[in-house]
Amino acid sequence: MTAAIRKPRANARPKAAPIVAVERQNDAVYAEIRDMIVSGRLAPGARLVEAELAAHFGVSRTPLREVLRRLEQEGNVTRTPTARQTRLVVSPMTREDARELFHVVAALDGLGARDAAGLSSKARATLFRKLRDINTALGTASKARRPDHHTLVALDESFHRTYVHAAAGPRLRLLYDAVKPQAERYERLYVSFLTNELSTSVTEHDRIARAIRDGNASEAQRAAQANWQNAAERLAGVIARSGERGAWG
Repeated sequence: MTAAIRKPRANARPKAAPIVAVERQNDAVYAEIRDMIVSGRLAPGARLVEAELAAHFGVSRTPLREVLRRLEQEGNVTRTPTARQTRLVVSPMTREDARELFHVVAALDGLGARDAAGLSSKARATLFRKLRDINTALGTASKARRPDHHTLVALDESFHRTYVHAAAGPRLRLLYDAVKPQAERYERLYVSFLTNELSTSVTEHDRIARAIRDGNASEAQRAAQANWQNAAERLAGVIARSGERGAWG
């Protein structure tokens, strides 16, 4: 006789696969630690102790190591050798690091702008309108009585990502998405200290958008690169005045 198959109760919920639950937990821990680093709650040069972090988040050290390795690959944390062992610390923020990182982003962003300028005239016109609207919002937000720095960073991020992802190939998008997040700490520092100078960035953005609209690939690339390179120098000045944070080993 065939055994009767018991039907699940109507209100019964399927159990999530353990591996999915672990991945979600790891993603949550990663997001929290990254936010602590980017927001400055974990200062540059701060030591990251596995045992303390594992206890704080209620996770074992093995998945925590995977989270820290991911943050290390993104450049948010680094290893500093000592006499007895290698310590994991929040990556420093220095003038030379800012310059290097922004110039790398400039190269990738410039390629993205060049590709966007190669789109069809109809696609370029649509893209231009999107870029113009984002840039206008950025200019307006920067002039607010009490500018919201989070909003300013998000709008700037949206402006650049919009044209890079509009036409870039998969390899360029992959590289861009791997490198660009590393600049977020510096972008927040930039916005915090240079809010009054964001009109310069808005003007530079307008030059990028118009070159893309006009299909001028070389000009779009130059304008995008110049925007990041100029920002690198402006930011280097901020760091010189406010002081470097942490030191590379």
